[in-house]
Amino acid sequence: MRAFFILAAMTVQQNIKTWAPEDRPREKLILRGSGALSDAELLAILIGTGTKEESAVGIARRILSSTDNDLSQLARLTLADFGRFRGIGKAKGVLLLASLELGRRRRFHENKQKKSIRSSQEVYEYFVKTMGDLSHEECWVMFLTRSYNVISLQRLSEGGTSSTIIDPKRVFSRALEHRASALIVAHNHPSGALSPSQEDKNLTKKLMICGRNLELPLLDHLIVTNNGYFSFADEGILDAE
Repeated sequence: MRAFFILAAMTVQQNIKTWAPEDRPREKLILRGSGALSDAELLAILIGTGTKEESAVGIARRILSSTDNDLSQLARLTLADFGRFRGIGKAKGVLLLASLELGRRRRFHENKQKKSIRSSQEVYEYFVKTMGDLSHEECWVMFLTRSYNVISLQRLSEGGTSSTIIDPKRVFSRALEHRASALIVAHNHPSGALSPSQEDKNLTKKLMICGRNLELPLLDHLIVTNNGYFSFADEGILDAE
């Protein structure tokens, strides 16, 4: 009886090496290109090997299932999160985190190819790919020319899950170093909340006052989430200050 169950388990939990070449993730990528692979198959290639009980594809499917197959949620997983999955040790977890970070940085550099800014939506498109799926807050600044061409984007600070410290002196010293004529500040809310806090409002007011004194205006302050954004300029808050 025991031998029967062992044989049944081996049949159900078939090793990837016994699959047809076109069904194995690596071989499938070589034969048909990366676009032919599912998210689970791509993740399985990064995982590399499975366990005695489960293939790398099976582990990948479990990981994706835990995030409702949402790649944005996948990008928020930490090393500790990956370590909770059987078959994912520290080395594999580090590889997965590195791969996700490379994808995030690639999107950031693609954004830098754009030349000018004409709307808050365009600003959001720059920053959501950089901050949208982070589990902690970060503050970034976009430095602009008089024609609203992008000079540079720089991360100023990062904090915890609910706040980050932004020093106006640092913002404007960087702006002067880049010889910027205007700037836009953006920070993310990992919680997904779009309403600005009182701290957000106080910071915006400080930045506006400093900008006026230096003739280096703050054009907008965005709160960024994966599902949308809040623009102080669009809401008329900058005009009211």
